[in-house]
Amino acid sequence: MRISVVHFTVYRYQKPVHPEPHTFRLRPRDDAAQRLVRFALEISPSPAGRNECLDQDGNVVTEAWFNGPLTELAARSSFEVETRRENPFDYLPHVPAAAYPEPLRSALAPYLEAENPAGPVSAFAAAIAAAGSRDTLPFLTALNQRMFETFPHVTRDDVARAPAGNHTARGRRNLPGSGRAVLPACRTMGIAARVVSGYEREAALQERADMHAWAEVYLPGGGCWRGYDPSQGLAVAA
Repeated sequence: MRISVVHFTVYRYQKPVHPEPHTFRLRPRDDAAQRLVRFALEISPSPAGRNECLDQDGNVVTEAWFNGPLTELAARSSFEVETRRENPFDYLPHVPAAAYPEPLRSALAPYLEAENPAGPVSAFAAAIAAAGSRDTLPFLTALNQRMFETFPHVTRDDVARAPAGNHTARGRRNLPGSGRAVLPACRTMGIAARVVSGYEREAALQERADMHAWAEVYLPGGGCWRGYDPSQGLAVAA
């Protein structure tokens, strides 16, 4: 399936500001799950200079810097991707995620550190594991489904970010929050996890297509980062 997206962001300032160099993370991934057919990024006003580079997670990002004060800054990205993966379980796990061998475990250390190991999300994960879902894949399926069934879906228009534990404690599931809440739950069980963002295919059918966030976990043999979306209760495929 091919999907085309145009994403526009504009910042307006009450008075002229002197911007620091900006990092734009708007280029889609080009990997085994999807092929990037085309991509363009327009920045206004035109920066004094720009270059592309890889960040610490392997994203192709654009660094831009400006001369003089600005009263407005706009970025328009347009792209087309071709999705490749329809089955989210088209792999054979090599080892339990919680048993990452070295040096892999050291490389995944930033994704294994929980913000609050004694918090409510960690307790929530431990309860799911105690109910009989300690193995990696059954645990991930049970966690994803339990969050989907338990917490109502709340969409936020503001950009304020609350601690991940708050969403579980208050019984809320929202677009950025649910993905983040998966992180400490997985990390408590020794599963490396991170948050990614993008668009759902179904968003193309809506009048307003908001960006979406979900979690990815590192599964040896799984390709290796695999997505889980608690707002849908599904493993992520294409």
